[in-house]
Amino acid sequence: MTGDRLARQVAFLLEVDRLKGIGRQSYVLGGERKENSAEHSWHVALMALVLAEYAPPEVDLARVVRMLLVHDLVEIDAGDAYFYDAAANEAKPDREQAAAERIFGLLPSDQAADLRAAWEEFEIGETSEARFAKGMDRLMPLLHNHHTQGRSWREHGIRRGQVENRLLPDLAKASPAFHALAVALIDDAFKRGWLVE
Repeated sequence: MTGDRLARQVAFLLEVDRLKGIGRQSYVLGGERKENSAEHSWHVALMALVLAEYAPPEVDLARVVRMLLVHDLVEIDAGDAYFYDAAANEAKPDREQAAAERIFGLLPSDQAADLRAAWEEFEIGETSEARFAKGMDRLMPLLHNHHTQGRSWREHGIRRGQVENRLLPDLAKASPAFHALAVALIDDAFKRGWLVE
């Protein structure tokens, strides 16, 4: 029994290594390449630890980190839909549900249920922990874009209103401090010409 359990856990861990090969649209701060989804997941999990003081007092930080570490695993099968691409995001839920079934299903049933529940909690976004986790997921690409002179935004012709509409509601739910920071960064990016009206 232990051997089968360990074999399933190892199979899952080897499978999720594929997340390192899923490209995203955000450039790393040096600007020489785009980040991958595994780097993003690690970075937002670390971000949650560093910025935990801005979370509501009831937030369980371990649950936030757990969600952030698994929130993009479904991209192994479903791919990464560009955040501002409405058409790509329309079919995303169905692709991701199928991916969650397969990927989490590699684990022993108790762990599969536990990690799938963390992924679903993030997706639904109703708990304080999920709202804070989504705030990390929204804030980091904004920071990347701002600190690479809007490179990804400019490449895709992203407008100020798109950024505000997609980011600000989730950041307001996560933390007033994150919302204020985002407004300031978006305003600055617009003034510098990195975002167009």
